Amino acid sequence: MNDVNFLIGSYDIDKTPFEIFSDDACDLLYKIESTIRKDREARLYPDVISVGYWCRKANIQKKKEEFSNGALRIGRGLAFHITPGNIPVNFFFSFLFALLAGNANIVRVPSKDFPQIRILLRILKECLAKFPEIEKRVAFVKYDRSDEITGEFSKIADVRVIWGGDRTVASVREMPSKPRCIDIAFADRFSVSVIDSESVLSSEPQVIERLVTGFYNDTYLMDQNACSSPRLIFWTGNSEEGKERFWLSLYEKAKKSYNLQASVAVDKYTRLCQDLMDRDDIAKQKSFGNLLNIISLKGAPEDTKSCEGFGGYFYQTDINDFSEISKVCDERLQTITYFGIDPKELAQDIIKNNCLGCDRIVPIGQAMDIDLMWDGFDLIRTMSRKIDIR
Repeated sequence: MNDVNFLIGSYDIDKTPFEIFSDDACDLLYKIESTIRKDREARLYPDVISVGYWCRKANIQKKKEEFSNGALRIGRGLAFHITPGNIPVNFFFSFLFALLAGNANIVRVPSKDFPQIRILLRILKECLAKFPEIEKRVAFVKYDRSDEITGEFSKIADVRVIWGGDRTVASVREMPSKPRCIDIAFADRFSVSVIDSESVLSSEPQVIERLVTGFYNDTYLMDQNACSSPRLIFWTGNSEEGKERFWLSLYEKAKKSYNLQASVAVDKYTRLCQDLMDRDDIAKQKSFGNLLNIISLKGAPEDTKSCEGFGGYFYQTDINDFSEISKVCDERLQTITYFGIDPKELAQDIIKNNCLGCDRIVPIGQAMDIDLMWDGFDLIRTMSRKIDIR
């Protein structure tokens, strides 16, 4: 383990569990929220602020009450987290969720040097000093890709939280683990939006501004790299003018806020050329400079893997009713964001069509709002065990 850099803690970690939503765990989150709120550097990053906002006392108390149903629950032991490299703060949310579920934690942080990681670890280290019982149960590590090291941590884990592509999940699952170890795998997923064009056309300017800002935050902020970022847009209604209003407003937002990296621009142009040469389901395409590319499809695609846009590259198609969404509602579909439609009606249609996919239906602007229910997993109940008393 000489190649492991322990950013916080050590290999000699206390693996004993504790009750869910323990007083110490909740108090630590309140301290993190207060520290983030007052930290000048932290306030420069909206995603760090979102961590603090999630940790606020009112939110944690509400979630604690949801699990206060008389059942006795305790953590499973040690949770080992392999966190995603494309979302700077996901590693911290993964830690917080397992902590509230009553577990000790070893967290492998992303290899990329995001400033958000440094800020959050600095704040956590400062806060942990006041919570020695939790401090001895926490380790944050960084190491180059190594099956040997990951395998060593896997052997001692009671829970493995695996964020990554399908290959990462398959690789880790092959590594030996305890007989009762629980794996929570967040593999490759895909997300879409459903927007009613007539609602866009009839909405007041301030509503459109909120809509476009929310969609921008769901997509451009992470270059559509997040599993919950929509890449395919389903349009209901029959207003071409409404669709044009939406895309033009999004382009104006991107012009003001988005910094298009040269490498992303090249990759987008390459994707556009490939689509125009190889696809036979394209009705038309439209580009707003390099910032926004829209591929209009003749219908719902047979394979969503062919619609994985990035950096402001979207696919769209018109639908007559929600049943057409079931064509792409396989196990890869994670989140559906919406505007101008009835989400309950959409959910009922997904159930009626016995779809394998769709874990979340949320308004546009909430795609990135990670929580204790994620990818269909109830994380507190999955990462803890219930003591059954009769």
